[in-house]
Amino acid sequence: MAAKIEVKQSAAAQANLLVRFFQSSLGKKYIVAITGFLLFGFVIVHMLGNLQFFLGPDAINAYAKFLKSTPELLWPARIGLLVIVILHIVTAVKLWQENRAARPVKYDTGKPPAASFASRTLIVSGLIIFAFIVFHLAHFTVGLVNPALLELRDPKDPLRHNVYQMMVDGFSNPWVSIFYIVAMGLLCLHLSHGVSSMFQSLGLKNRAWDGAIDRFAKVASAAIFIGNCAIVIAAWTGLVR
Repeated sequence: MAAKIEVKQSAAAQANLLVRFFQSSLGKKYIVAITGFLLFGFVIVHMLGNLQFFLGPDAINAYAKFLKSTPELLWPARIGLLVIVILHIVTAVKLWQENRAARPVKYDTGKPPAASFASRTLIVSGLIIFAFIVFHLAHFTVGLVNPALLELRDPKDPLRHNVYQMMVDGFSNPWVSIFYIVAMGLLCLHLSHGVSSMFQSLGLKNRAWDGAIDRFAKVASAAIFIGNCAIVIAAWTGLVR
């Protein structure tokens, strides 16, 4: 009996220690870094999937059908992704608030020394990106912006959703396309600092790799911007129909 009590107390103490760690500044940095890494990976995979738009209707429509044919994987992935996004934003905001509270006196210049524009606007760009995610889901996933987009069917296979035409029609609105391009700019500005900061928070950044990691963050961000915006511009301008 005494042994069982000791085991329970030990488990409770370990759980309490884990909770205290993740409530600490260091723990929050790990949460932001890990969730940021997962989101960075998703952005790349999502872009690569969408770039099949340039391969024609059959390729992108078949890809969309494949995703929708596995709801047992698709919906847990969507819910998990939403949880990761919310956890990333909430933790980042809490960490930002703690940093501001720990430094009540502002710098003479109004900004931290050697801070880049991307790092100074990390929280603002993150919140705007979240607003964009909500709009993107309403636009192409839920159909609140234009319900007719979800009714489009592939002429070759009526059982398939015509994602290709949905993208063409969805980006034919110049205001929607401009909003997407601006949002992609903010996303890549966010990533240009966030990816580098992620490696630093996980203890993977040192003097030997510092420059290479910073360049990787900038190159990856630029590639994501070009890839996603190419789709929007091609559909908007009529280069792809």
